[in-house]
Amino acid sequence: MHEGIVIIPTYNEKENIEKMVRKVMSLPEPFDLLIVDDGSPDGTGQIVKRLQQEFPERLHLLERSGKGGLGTAYIAGFKHVLPQGYNYIFEMDCDFSHNPDDLVRLYNACKNEGADLAVGSRYVTGVNVVNWPIGRVLLSYYASVYVRFITRMPIRDATAGFKCYTRKVLETINLDRIKFKGYAFQIEMKFSAFTLGFKIKEVPIIFTERQEGVSKMSGSIVREAAFGVMNMRMRALFGKIKPAQ
Repeated sequence: MHEGIVIIPTYNEKENIEKMVRKVMSLPEPFDLLIVDDGSPDGTGQIVKRLQQEFPERLHLLERSGKGGLGTAYIAGFKHVLPQGYNYIFEMDCDFSHNPDDLVRLYNACKNEGADLAVGSRYVTGVNVVNWPIGRVLLSYYASVYVRFITRMPIRDATAGFKCYTRKVLETINLDRIKFKGYAFQIEMKFSAFTLGFKIKEVPIIFTERQEGVSKMSGSIVREAAFGVMNMRMRALFGKIKPAQ
């Protein structure tokens, strides 16, 4: 077992999963890898099982029945890995929109630079997004502006899903009280860490739109994020975001 583990939720990622596993396994900093697969009908889970024979100590698979949503997949992953003693727990997409090489930079931000939560940020040094239509860039950028205005979090990329948590953050956040399943989950986790007093550091990355597979973005996910932010702010104002007991 290594010091850090990368959690990647998957649903129909057969085009990307083997390349992603091999890339993570080749990094100079050794990380373990947990794939949380929501019963992908395209055989993603079977590909992971085959690769486990090659990486038996480092590659793990948590299979769930049915598509339960991004947030519930990560929470299941957190609960799976925390008892195993990992000190650094990462979130990353499977589609190479997050560059696996940047895992080392996020790790260093927590390990060596004092961050409790490191966020791979598209907007901390401008707009670093490749191959997105301008409409989606504007939606994502101004969503983060909206989140900063409502929550008062000093984070420029509030919806980012490329992150490194120290175990203390995940042990302190009451994971059973995290409400959102889609991209609002990413905002809620940052806001919970911020409200509980943890140090958050943004690490600049370049985000590249997926080349293979199908995006999971939908209108319902955007609506959940838009209305969820107000709910989170109200819960914080009334003291309802509390550490786990």
